[in-house]
Amino acid sequence: MTRIISALLFLILFGIRAVSAQQDAGVWVQVEAHPSLREAQERAQAYANVLPDVNGFRLNSGWYAIVIGPYLRSDADQVLRVYRAEGQIPADSYITFTSAMGQQFWPIGANILNRGVVTPPVDPTPQPDQSISGLSPKPTDETRSQALQSERLLTAQERMDLQTALQAAGFYNATIDGAFGQGTRRSMGEWQRFNGYEATGVLTTAQRKALMDDYNTPLISVGMQQYSDPQAGIDLDLPLGILAFDRYEAPFAHFESTSDLGAAALLISQEGDRATLRALYEVMQSLKIVPLNGPRELRGDRFTLEGRGNGIVSYTEATLKDGQIKGFTLVWPEGDDARRARVLAAIKASFSTNGAVLDSGAGADADQRIDLVSGLQIRTPRLSRSGFFTDANGTILTVSEATDSCTRITLNDDQEVQVAWADADLGVAVLRPRRTLAPINIAEFSADRPRIQSEVAVSGFSYEGALGAPTLTYGQITDVRGLNGEDGVKRLALAAQPGDAGGPVFDDAGQVVGMLLPTPSDGRTLPASVSLAATAERLNKVLEQAGVSGQPGQASAGISPNELSRRANGMTVLVHCWD
Repeated sequence: MTRIISALLFLILFGIRAVSAQQDAGVWVQVEAHPSLREAQERAQAYANVLPDVNGFRLNSGWYAIVIGPYLRSDADQVLRVYRAEGQIPADSYITFTSAMGQQFWPIGANILNRGVVTPPVDPTPQPDQSISGLSPKPTDETRSQALQSERLLTAQERMDLQTALQAAGFYNATIDGAFGQGTRRSMGEWQRFNGYEATGVLTTAQRKALMDDYNTPLISVGMQQYSDPQAGIDLDLPLGILAFDRYEAPFAHFESTSDLGAAALLISQEGDRATLRALYEVMQSLKIVPLNGPRELRGDRFTLEGRGNGIVSYTEATLKDGQIKGFTLVWPEGDDARRARVLAAIKASFSTNGAVLDSGAGADADQRIDLVSGLQIRTPRLSRSGFFTDANGTILTVSEATDSCTRITLNDDQEVQVAWADADLGVAVLRPRRTLAPINIAEFSADRPRIQSEVAVSGFSYEGALGAPTLTYGQITDVRGLNGEDGVKRLALAAQPGDAGGPVFDDAGQVVGMLLPTPSDGRTLPASVSLAATAERLNKVLEQAGVSGQPGQASAGISPNELSRRANGMTVLVHCWD
């Protein structure tokens, strides 16, 4: 009944269209994809029982996709909308194209990639089930006796490789032991039957090659080859069809992408001990090629790191043995997990070392920058601003732009913090550390209204942490109201940098009379010497909303510049916003 309703709806919406192959290259609705051929076949059968035009193709990644089509693009969009609305296909189904399709696996024996596009479904009559038994088996290159004879020449590893390939294709789920018992023979027969061969249970030479070629397609597609690096003392398989050696910068041998896939790799080779291994472990986590999300472990003489995010997946492992640290990093684009898993497994299985180790001076003449480590980009925050401690537990005041749309917020010492309260109108945020901190100094808020022309100083990380410590920028109060006469904001004659925003504004007694605000982003361009600051009174109200009481200052005489600098350094923090 559902199929009849869907078909009638299609007729009402856009009628029956006859389309030739020349009008469109073929557009499909992809509904599912599976790494196992058997699972994909079962799911394709389930969809074919209730929907027309169900097809299945092997993808370049090695997965098996179930699709509906092909259609013209406009019709495919309509099919996607209707089937989604009816709940007949998953909500994350999407449009795909013929160029992404490989060998067809459903319906059994079909091959429609060279045919024209078909119209959307209008015939509610159920399609007959596809039956493998109705197909004529393909001729084989060997008799069963000949196949057995050639099979006896296989090594133990080759026999286990065949079982592994059958397992990956979804036909075998027992132990990989190289013993061809009843389970393996049954799996071979099912593979033969599925691929249109006579189901003898013994693979011929050509069939074994076809099975292994299919299994190794992900590796073949990236040109996996044995690579030997005598300087690093490492031998392994690498995808040299998409990578090429670029340079040495100790302790790394760099391999850069030679294709649009965007993969990369490192070989790690250096002398050291456990302290060196731990230092490498920490350094690797600061690199851009190791995203923050993912498991990581340092145990004994070995560590592993996996990072996912920002469009990449990276895996690193390194081992300390006999005073040498050897390992590798593989960087791969997200969304190609099946092929990445095969490449990574091949690298791990082939990785071996010898006594050579990369010269610690390798690459010493390369360009040096403070944001690079051995030629690798250090992970940097999207934005960094200043802030300051307001109580003994480490509560921080900063500007909202340092916290907006951040995946993670940290302080200069890598302590994670979270937003406890935000005043969107003022552009101020209150941050609370995930664990209690012990600030050297906390802000003492002045109870007196500052006077126009009085001297002030802003403590901030003017260059967003490049100098490693806050700087003091001096100026004057030019108005106790904002540019439009609003309360809670005052105007300063002070040439600040973007990184200073969020920093405390001090009077000559070292008390906090405000917090520097960022330059307005509403299209106005202020003179370089004009800055805005939130008043101490308004800041105390924001803290009260967050459940924090600001510490009032005590009346005192002016303090020396050295004392002001000491107080500022003890309370000013650098706030990082990470994507």
